[in-house]
Amino acid sequence: MHWTSRTALYRLRVPILALALALASRATQAQAPSTSSAHDEWWRHAVIYEIYPRSFQDSDGDGIGDIKGITSRLDYLKDLGIDAIWITPMYPSPGVDYGYDISDYTAIDPVYGTLADFDMLVAEAKKRQIRVLMDYVINHTSDQNPWFLESRSSRTNPKRDWYIWRDGKGETETDKRQPPNNWQSWFGGPAWEWDPITRQYYYHYFYVQQPDLNWRNPEVRDAMYGVLDFWMKRGAAGFRIDAVSRLFEDPNLHDDPFLPGRNAYGDRNIQHKYTDDLPEVHDVLKEVRRVVDKYPGDPVLITEADEPNVQALTKMYGDKNDEVQLPMDFQIADVNQLSAPRFRQLFNEIESNSANGQPEYFFSNHDQPRQWDRYGDGEHNDQIAKLMAVLLLATRGTPQMYYGEELGMRTTDPARIEDVHDPIGKRGWPKDKGRDGERTPMQWDGSALTGFTTSAKPWLPVPPSAATYNVESERKDPNSIFNTYKRLLALRKTDPALRDGSQQSINNDDPEVVAFLRREGDRTVLVALNMSGHARTVPFHLQANGVKGTRLTPLLSTPAAGSSSIPLDHVELAPFAALVAAVE
Repeated sequence: MHWTSRTALYRLRVPILALALALASRATQAQAPSTSSAHDEWWRHAVIYEIYPRSFQDSDGDGIGDIKGITSRLDYLKDLGIDAIWITPMYPSPGVDYGYDISDYTAIDPVYGTLADFDMLVAEAKKRQIRVLMDYVINHTSDQNPWFLESRSSRTNPKRDWYIWRDGKGETETDKRQPPNNWQSWFGGPAWEWDPITRQYYYHYFYVQQPDLNWRNPEVRDAMYGVLDFWMKRGAAGFRIDAVSRLFEDPNLHDDPFLPGRNAYGDRNIQHKYTDDLPEVHDVLKEVRRVVDKYPGDPVLITEADEPNVQALTKMYGDKNDEVQLPMDFQIADVNQLSAPRFRQLFNEIESNSANGQPEYFFSNHDQPRQWDRYGDGEHNDQIAKLMAVLLLATRGTPQMYYGEELGMRTTDPARIEDVHDPIGKRGWPKDKGRDGERTPMQWDGSALTGFTTSAKPWLPVPPSAATYNVESERKDPNSIFNTYKRLLALRKTDPALRDGSQQSINNDDPEVVAFLRREGDRTVLVALNMSGHARTVPFHLQANGVKGTRLTPLLSTPAAGSSSIPLDHVELAPFAALVAAVE
């Protein structure tokens, strides 16, 4: 659950921060430290691939993707160059939020298969050196979870305090009156739901059907840490932790401050001051880290936390790097425009983060409109998609891809409210059409059903673009988006500077070209990305950076470079060109 992009306002979001950062930092980036022991941790040089299981591959013809379907496509992922897969929730769920409302944390939803299917997936992935990461939905459960059913049964039930129950304001025996305070749900309306049986309100940051767990209760912590143990023992290599900054609320129930304007649901905008990023979150992350660290294989934790800036994001690593190894960098993900100054400043900030933490970069996921649409200009979208691939895969950090990103899959929103599956789209229509558009079936081939299913009706319709943007077609085209990703993924594994090297920003005054060096030992690779719609000729003078050499040998360029040797002081970049080249 990406709790920023899930709001109905996400698609209307104006990059206000981008305007504020137009005067980007010009400081030259210092090289990041590199130690041989750090390189032994697999996640430092891995590529993670997010799979939305309903939409990846259907094995039984019911129109819904499943675990056996994922297993059948592991060879594709291995050939592509993927090191780990993160699978969004596959636990039993009523499906109000498509798996993010969990009724049983230690089982598999029958729509996806069985625990035996999961075990087979882990075993087959291991044969291909692919690790499996689970989605850890830590903030809330389904209202059909047995824990909540007990909690709701009476005020004296032993699990009553497993959730957040509070009296209303001015309540009488015949009138529930007002919620305890003005806190709002991210999906519109009050964050409090009245329960007529026990005559109290329960708190839900998200949907009414997703009551928040009470993480101040030690019994809740023990139960949720038991979930981690269960999946680690079955071979999980780590977890992506959902909505982690929402774990705690102000126990004194202070009202949140209102902000100007209204959201797509008609509510007054509000600052989630007392329900977001409370300091206790870091205590839990330390405890989670201790649980997974009991297991071999360098298990990894990834957090979904849309922090307001890189400084706040850095806190997720922990004071002693004892919390999360890979906090997802929403600052980079949500730039939402081709701005060289913006990207340069953010890369420089994360490279100099005080924790020396490993960055985790991504541009699309199951809650965001696909990057092909967000960054494209309507004319050069395919070329821009290749540029974004270089931006993701040539930087120092752990990149995270979203299924179909390597094909240039596009957002395909429902045309009618009657066709909407996502509750956000049903409630926010037409201002927000929901997240169905970024969750359509994987496009394996150009057939009517894309090779995803044999069902006449997949759970979401196949986009018209699948006829040309699919694995089968793009494999045959050496200049396709798919083959650009594949070459980049191979370069990350084979070139020591791209695999393990430091990152150093150069040409910091250029308003249109992002350029940086990746360096490991005597090996230097230059990366240059023209984020403008016109050709540029750029001189690079690297002596001040301690780099010898006068020419570049292209390792990858899109569009293709016209020469096998390029003078450093005269690098020609076509509109939206991306160049990865060794300094000779």
